Amino acid sequence: MRKPRQEMIAETRGKLIAAGRRAFGTIGYAEASMDDFTGEAGLTRGALYHHFGDKRGLLQAVIIEIDAEMTERLNEVSAAAPTRWQGFVDECSAYIEMALEPEIQRIMFRDGPAVLGDISQWQNTPGCIAALSRSLDRLKADGEIIDIDTETAARLINGASSHMALWIANAENPEVVSKRAVAGFKAMLGSLRRQQRGV
Repeated sequence: MRKPRQEMIAETRGKLIAAGRRAFGTIGYAEASMDDFTGEAGLTRGALYHHFGDKRGLLQAVIIEIDAEMTERLNEVSAAAPTRWQGFVDECSAYIEMALEPEIQRIMFRDGPAVLGDISQWQNTPGCIAALSRSLDRLKADGEIIDIDTETAARLINGASSHMALWIANAENPEVVSKRAVAGFKAMLGSLRRQQRGV
């Protein structure tokens, strides 16, 4: 029985994204060829062009998928914390630490910026800033943080966390840099708390 058209489209996209993700995560964007993706997925170049335009478009789709998975994991980290403030700190720190994971490091923080440009201009950034703003609004309502414009604070936190992740991903010793980055980032977040109670 023939599958519905929408199901076939979703299946084809899924196969190409999975193949692209494996190639980008192992050999990297520059070395991966369109024949690698289509051959592994059992599809033609035409299918790749139709769904993503080119290799760059496929990378963008892979990044969107990984970003959604990262968000899900970060939500779990936040939910597991004993307080809303601790959840916020843990979530932000976990994002930075994800730059140690080989696939995320290579695709999100090395090849992604090299191919797609400034990470602050990616299409998922406004959503990240909006989510951070909502979290800060709640913390402000709880009396946890100082009276600060939450969108401004969200943009500062987003920029700093992205920069820390890029620093780690491109460092000669990512593990050492990660410890420094997280410690410094927590100190920065601590300055937002009322009465400087620390993190």
